[in-house]
Amino acid sequence: MQPVKPATRGLVRFIARPLAMAFILFELLTTVAVVVFLMGPMAQGSAERLAGLMVLSAQTWSELPPETRADFELELAGTHWLSLREAGTPPPASGWHGFYVHFLERALAAKTGGEQHLRGELRDGEIWWWARLPSGDGWIDVGFPAWRIGTHPLMAFLFTLGGGLLLALVATLWLARRIAAPLAQMERATAVVGRGEIPATLPETGPRELATLAARFNLMARQVRELLAVRTTLMAGISHDLRTPLARMRLALALLAERPTPRLIARLEADITEMDQLIGRVLDLARGLEAEAPVELDLRTLLVELAEAAPAGRVRHTLPAAPLVRSVPPLALRRVIENLLENALRYGQEQPVDLVLAVAAGQARIGVLDRGPGIPPDQVEAMFQPFQRGETSRSPLTGGAGLGLAIVRQLAETHGWQVQLQTRENGGLAAWLILAPPPLAVALPADGS
Repeated sequence: MQPVKPATRGLVRFIARPLAMAFILFELLTTVAVVVFLMGPMAQGSAERLAGLMVLSAQTWSELPPETRADFELELAGTHWLSLREAGTPPPASGWHGFYVHFLERALAAKTGGEQHLRGELRDGEIWWWARLPSGDGWIDVGFPAWRIGTHPLMAFLFTLGGGLLLALVATLWLARRIAAPLAQMERATAVVGRGEIPATLPETGPRELATLAARFNLMARQVRELLAVRTTLMAGISHDLRTPLARMRLALALLAERPTPRLIARLEADITEMDQLIGRVLDLARGLEAEAPVELDLRTLLVELAEAAPAGRVRHTLPAAPLVRSVPPLALRRVIENLLENALRYGQEQPVDLVLAVAAGQARIGVLDRGPGIPPDQVEAMFQPFQRGETSRSPLTGGAGLGLAIVRQLAETHGWQVQLQTRENGGLAAWLILAPPPLAVALPADGS
């Protein structure tokens, strides 16, 4: 196996870079759209109105009697923040200025019919913009303070662009880390599984895909945990259960050395058979992990065959009149029903066992019903563990190895079936096999019938 090469880039960077570029482009497009379609037209309209007021003020000033011009200038300054003065030596031309001043220059040029350039001047500690406009037969300077404009398109553009880019980067990193954090947690949990340890359960939260991935990982971790537990139980159980026949075989061999008898030989053969059956059961449990390909199978015919193979009169069947065909793995299904029948026949106290085939909510149900001692409800789940028996003597004469229900559970989980054990009224146990999980929970009758 080749070692896993480390990734050249982390997942956060891998996600953050394209997201950041997308956010930045979106912010640029938004800013351009706001400037072109909102701020630009508004600034041009305002510049047109201010230019009209400036030209009108210059023309009105020339038409007023000299004694009223001072009052007009005061009214103009107090109401419209405009100042008039006789044209003198123009101040030096200012350098680059904002968009609004440029719009105002174009509006003044359109209204006066000549090129206009606003010039900046420091007046009483404030910046004033002055335009030389025609007034009667001469010229007059019309000015206004810079704060009268009130808008700063360039500053607004830079502020919104910078703030938008900062927010885009922060949102990108937050979103990338939120997506990458569960995956990084899963990567660490996977490394724990790779070391043969059991990881902590991952939180099944977040987006649907991540929550589903975490749920599947948790399911896999639980299965690994169960497999390790089953392996440990199998090793301990098989070593324990093999000691008894091995001890009897040593004793029989010692007696055979002194005086061979047919009884001792039969005893050895029985012990070998018991060991072979135990090993076969363990192999069946191990093979339960392998999924089998399904085929079209008539469940009614299968149950009739299993009932006829049982001892005469021990198995009764209640089956539908018409064939019931389902796509199932035949060998796995046969092994499950055989194990349930074997348990029912062993613990059924010589009473007939009922084999039932029914359909509920569109799902096929196979029931094996006996009249034995049953299983207390608080011990049902424990009976599915390997080497667990309701009869505690561990004698092969009174019970099996305790692997039957463990094999049934393993095969059912491998093929997506459900197994339910229920206590029947008047004594006995009802074991139900549901061949596919129903879309809704289907309550079985309390008596198992």
